[in-house]
Amino acid sequence: MSIRIGIMGYGNLGRGVESAIRQSEDMELKAVFTRRDPSTLKINSEGVPVLAAAELENMENDIDVLVICGGSATDLPEMTPKYAAKYNVIDSFDTHAKIPEHFANVDKVAKEAGKIGIISCGWDPGMFSLNRLYAMSILPEGKDYTFWGKGVSQGHSDAVRRIAGVKDCRQYTIPVEDSVNAVRSGSNPELTTRQKHTRECFVVAEEGADTAAIEQAIKTMPNYFADYDTTVHFITEEEMARDHSGLPHGGSVIYTGSTGEGNQNTHVIEYSLKLDSNPEFTGAVLVAYARAAYRMNKEGISGAKTVFDIAPAYLSPLSGEEIRAHYL
Repeated sequence: MSIRIGIMGYGNLGRGVESAIRQSEDMELKAVFTRRDPSTLKINSEGVPVLAAAELENMENDIDVLVICGGSATDLPEMTPKYAAKYNVIDSFDTHAKIPEHFANVDKVAKEAGKIGIISCGWDPGMFSLNRLYAMSILPEGKDYTFWGKGVSQGHSDAVRRIAGVKDCRQYTIPVEDSVNAVRSGSNPELTTRQKHTRECFVVAEEGADTAAIEQAIKTMPNYFADYDTTVHFITEEEMARDHSGLPHGGSVIYTGSTGEGNQNTHVIEYSLKLDSNPEFTGAVLVAYARAAYRMNKEGISGAKTVFDIAPAYLSPLSGEEIRAHYL
């Protein structure tokens, strides 16, 4: 029997989840749910209904796992606990400081309902989190570094678009190569925020806008750009469409640790990603963990979970025998 998946929200991430489901022979997309008018939404899967979010009040017998594709700022803190009362759910909540609070809220509801709620899936938090934990567990005498990019930061791009006179923006986060090389050397450097990443903005300004004022507003924006060396380029709409239409991203987790008498031997662990499409890759991670949510709940497991709590075998469509024969 196929695992029946529902998608709540159909932006870039929802489309990424839809794409991943099409590559998963043990899954079927049952429905897409939206807070918009369903008649205005065209999805890529033939024959799959688009339904109003309110329909989730009575579809728990039709969906095995609901993948919630909302934003971390306001959507997921409300939606994930709400839907965990009826469904096995999964989300990509990425506000790191608020993960413990979000976990507790989902855990309470999911345990009462006998459901599983997997939170904070993706590549960071998610795959990067796993690699930080693996490395620290293996080499307790060590230090981890995370570098993001080169890639488009959707949140930073949106922050620039809110500046008066800005029509469109793509913001790229770029690791500082000298700092990455220093970490790879095993020297455990102390790096400031400015030393780890730079930011590069490509901006389409409104006609007649004060570009000098826009550039100043970007470079001094607290929490986004003020702590970084930032370069701003003003380009045309045609250049934006031609050169910056994708959503690439990626990065590296690098951990340096030592062993032996006097810690004389240094070891460097590195995990890196180079992604043509951030939302499609994140969607693929969510779908793999949706498989785990379904399997674990069938075993009677309930409550909130993170990637730390889930054995890798639950992610694969293959049997244990196949995994051991081909991947061990």
